[in-house]
Amino acid sequence: MNTLVLNVDRDDDFGRKTKVKSPIIGIEDNIDAANKLGQADPEDSDLNAIFSAISTYKTLTSQNKNVEIATICGHMNVGIKSDEIISHQLEHVIKVTNADNVILVTDGAEDEHIVPIIQSRIKITSINRVSVKQSTELEDTYFRIVKILDDEKVQKQFLLPIALVLIVWAFFVLLDMAASGFGAILLTLGGYLLIRVFRWERNLAAMWLEIKSGLLTGRLSIYTFILAVVILVANVILAFYNVTNTTFGSDVELLPLLLFIINMIWGIVIAGVVVIFGRVIDIYVKDKIKPWNYWIAPFSIFAFGFISYAIFRSLYDALINWPVKFDLTPFFTVRFIGYISTGIMIALIGAISHHYIKEIHAPEEENVEIEKQKKLV
Repeated sequence: MNTLVLNVDRDDDFGRKTKVKSPIIGIEDNIDAANKLGQADPEDSDLNAIFSAISTYKTLTSQNKNVEIATICGHMNVGIKSDEIISHQLEHVIKVTNADNVILVTDGAEDEHIVPIIQSRIKITSINRVSVKQSTELEDTYFRIVKILDDEKVQKQFLLPIALVLIVWAFFVLLDMAASGFGAILLTLGGYLLIRVFRWERNLAAMWLEIKSGLLTGRLSIYTFILAVVILVANVILAFYNVTNTTFGSDVELLPLLLFIINMIWGIVIAGVVVIFGRVIDIYVKDKIKPWNYWIAPFSIFAFGFISYAIFRSLYDALINWPVKFDLTPFFTVRFIGYISTGIMIALIGAISHHYIKEIHAPEEENVEIEKQKKLV
């Protein structure tokens, strides 16, 4: 029976710290590697493991048993890559030593992940876990916690919201607004949970990459987008100010919301037009493409503005005297009819003109695409 005393260094401390190539086969090479690691890092736990393997080898040799010793190393990126390297080295060691059973020596909980790999290739008769600096239970617990925290999913689900809460709280404390900080924390966590529920992570990541790319390449759409955000924020503040400074003659709770929406509509329209303007300029100047697909967008936005303003304004006027009276007169005024008609006309003009523009430019784009395909062929 050929017994192999096998020491495993899953994160390749020997290779990184001593430049020793693995696998390390034979008692002399292992002693030499142990001495080099001891000089490079006397506190490394792999040093204890290799000396334990050497001690085991000498004990078995003194008993006149047929035994060999080897150390195999993985990679600093512990995981699939390191385990693949360990698998190849193990097969090489088994072939060289003709071993039919293994006494495995490891430096703790982390190396236990390679036990199934070894068992699938050779019989393990004994496992010696070397733990010197701390107790086995403490080491196992520490490793499991580190492993869990290293998981990207755990980081996003637990560490990210904690980090957001700490940042928001610290920001408001620095501004001496600790009382408002609690509300800001709730708002931040609410936004985070909303993003998680609707799975908007990829959309936000793509948006961030687009903003980063735009800033580096000087795209106008990034700056118009920022301007649009500023317009919306300012509009929200003004709308809220108007609502809080308005005295309502009715107790209808819907009236403040309707007034807020009414004050927001044209800000949304302006912000939308600004964003479209920047996008169109980028497509035409940077990408050298005629942005005919965006022709209908401003028409749709203005149509939305006129129609929604007419509906919400008339509904607000109709509910002013509620519950005494629900007045339908605002829905038959010249203003309501004029706004609705204007919105519909703008939408029709946009749709019809877009149809004709599409008929003109679509064949041109098809011809350009055909020419590109011919060049590739």
